[in-house]
Amino acid sequence: MRHGRLPRRRARGPVTRLLAAAVAVFVISAGAVGAYAVQDTVRSLKPSIHLVSAAGKAVTVPSVGAESGAVNILLAGTDTRTGQGGQFSSSQELAGSSGAGNNDVTMILHLSADHQHATVISIPRDLMVPIPSCPTSGGGSTSPQDSAQFNTTLSTGGLSCVVLTAEALTGLSIPYAAEISFDGVSAMSNAVGGVPVCLATPLKDPYVGLDLPAGQQTLVGSQALAFVRSRHGVGDGSDLGRISNQQLFLSSLLRTVTSAGVLSNPLTLFTLAKAATSNLTLSDTLSSPTTLVSIGLALKSVPLSDFVFLQYPAMTDPANVNRVVPEPTGVDALKQALANDTPVQLTGTTGNGTESATPSPSPSSTPSTAGTPAPSATSSAASGSTSSGSTPAPTSSAVSLPSDVTGQTAAQQTCTKGN
Repeated sequence: MRHGRLPRRRARGPVTRLLAAAVAVFVISAGAVGAYAVQDTVRSLKPSIHLVSAAGKAVTVPSVGAESGAVNILLAGTDTRTGQGGQFSSSQELAGSSGAGNNDVTMILHLSADHQHATVISIPRDLMVPIPSCPTSGGGSTSPQDSAQFNTTLSTGGLSCVVLTAEALTGLSIPYAAEISFDGVSAMSNAVGGVPVCLATPLKDPYVGLDLPAGQQTLVGSQALAFVRSRHGVGDGSDLGRISNQQLFLSSLLRTVTSAGVLSNPLTLFTLAKAATSNLTLSDTLSSPTTLVSIGLALKSVPLSDFVFLQYPAMTDPANVNRVVPEPTGVDALKQALANDTPVQLTGTTGNGTESATPSPSPSSTPSTAGTPAPSATSSAASGSTSSGSTPAPTSSAVSLPSDVTGQTAAQQTCTKGN
């Protein structure tokens, strides 16, 4: 099954930039870099986006701190190539992609009220869903749609429309949101000195200029961006395969960001925070430095093994094999967990674009690039998690998701499967 692309609107790149930025801004503001670093980081913030609720009222900022309070954040990355360089500056990047600015990557972070577990939900861009009436900047509203592709919400009614549609899909109230640019992936990978990834097979995708051998690789700059953008080179060539590959990358990025070497280096933290804030357009509810600090404080306490990345439950659309629709059983289980603020337990695979890593790959079967370390057990051990690709045992309070819901924890070591 292959999923096509559609057109329109602004800023891009997948996720943990915001998570890393929040943690980094907190540590910077409390650490040795001092007032200049904080001020310079804040100056790099772009003008914020005003979020409006379905009732037409401004979204207010709830009280969020390290001690109490759930946090829900939406991140929208688009296929716009305005102002982006290299192979991403034109429609050459992917066949059938307009590059005009739909929300082709949408992720929702739910942090539990006790700050002990977090769930990151990737909504497939090709998911066919009802889109509600969305307020417009001119004071009017868009017409509701019974069924439309999810990635058209940004071009239909801006960031508020993406949030309103996502709220209906998850049952969450989402007061925080951000748009992300292509350049953010490159900047973040550079800031941490590269993101280690495992390739079970060679990965070749001429559409994004990617040609990587099997084995352990450390990705930086445009190569990291090409990796998370690749669709034709991963799994079955669909957007669903790409989602699992992005989850692999973000899990590794999160392990890298939370490793002792990164968190103890104020210069790296400053670079990391600056890279994030320079490439994010935040909602006005999220643009306050104190809000970023308080969210960073809350996120710091979540173990990597309790940071779950999952794909929104979906199945092939009976009316169109190139589209997907919500899968009722999985959606009900996910909504139950989110409503009750309980952890989720994955019982299925990591997705068709990835597979569990073998515990100890031999050098002969998994060649690595010169000077490129394999994802080490150090970062996993730092969080008290295991480095294997196996799914952790369920906790007594966790809601088990159906086996067709794919994903992984941030602690799991997984490998990309080339197409």
